[in-house]
Amino acid sequence: MDDLLIKIIADGAVVPIVLIGGWALLFKVKDERTKAYARILLAGLTAYLAAKLIGSVYQPELQRPFELLGEEARASFLNNPGFPSDHVLFCAAITLAVWFETRSKKIAISLAVLTALVALGRVLALVHSPLDVLGGVAIASLGALWYLQREAPVKPGAIKQWSKPKKAGKIS
Repeated sequence: MDDLLIKIIADGAVVPIVLIGGWALLFKVKDERTKAYARILLAGLTAYLAAKLIGSVYQPELQRPFELLGEEARASFLNNPGFPSDHVLFCAAITLAVWFETRSKKIAISLAVLTALVALGRVLALVHSPLDVLGGVAIASLGALWYLQREAPVKPGAIKQWSKPKKAGKIS
């Protein structure tokens, strides 16, 4: 029973993240959709490319935790050393996209909790170390730098006048 629960958390929780995130990005992004979707695409590609480059240069362990412990993996995994966690990278990238492009706190917090569950599940399933899942979040955050290109909305009362008009005076 424990193994099934761990597998559901480690692998299955990705599904609601994708569904909720996809729904939010399709229906909650209102203004300048093309620019928003371009930022999301660039953030995702940047995070993925950075993950592959960093993973090819840096691997804290050459074996996964279940291999080191001589046990069976309790969740799906790719045949590589595991840094960074692709599951967590993907989930964190979706969470960050929803947060930055929709500004919906409720949805973003829900996705962040689910992403944290996926990270915990990956560690409990012995397919990743805590460093692997933290690396996934950190690299997704690196990709999220694209969201800084987002223009801040201008509020009508926030515009400051740099020069004040002179008061009308008497002509002498």
